[in-house]
Amino acid sequence: MKSVILPASLLAEMQAHGRTTYPEECCGFLVGAVPEPEGTTGRTILALEPAGNVFDGERRRRFLIPPEELRKLERNLEGTGRAVVGFYHSHPDHPARPSQFDQDHAWPWYTYLVLAVTASATPAVAAFELEPDSATFREVPLSVTGKRPSSPLVVRG
Repeated sequence: MKSVILPASLLAEMQAHGRTTYPEECCGFLVGAVPEPEGTTGRTILALEPAGNVFDGERRRRFLIPPEELRKLERNLEGTGRAVVGFYHSHPDHPARPSQFDQDHAWPWYTYLVLAVTASATPAVAAFELEPDSATFREVPLSVTGKRPSSPLVVRG
């Protein structure tokens, strides 16, 4: 994949979700077109769908999306030309980089957005995908399109 394209309005939604759940991790689904249109230079995120974090433990450092939420969303998207193309989650008081736990539980093909969140800001967001051969994350270029959020933000990639 060459890049991930995220509309600024969806970034603002993700930031709001991260601030609402702080100091716990937020999580959700990334929805995009499937198959991706020919000639596109990257994966465009068309919608976000927040998910519940049902991790039975320290939610400041872990999240778990209930499998039934993924199945329900996939059923709702059938026949629309859209599908779950990835996942997002926040890292409260930590960088916008996946943890070893994130990597160990990731799947190839999907896009993963990680949002850094502090008590007063959402300072960074970055995109990753899992390399199928090495089972390690690689950062992919992330482009935020449209009107940018008013708070400073580092977009890595």
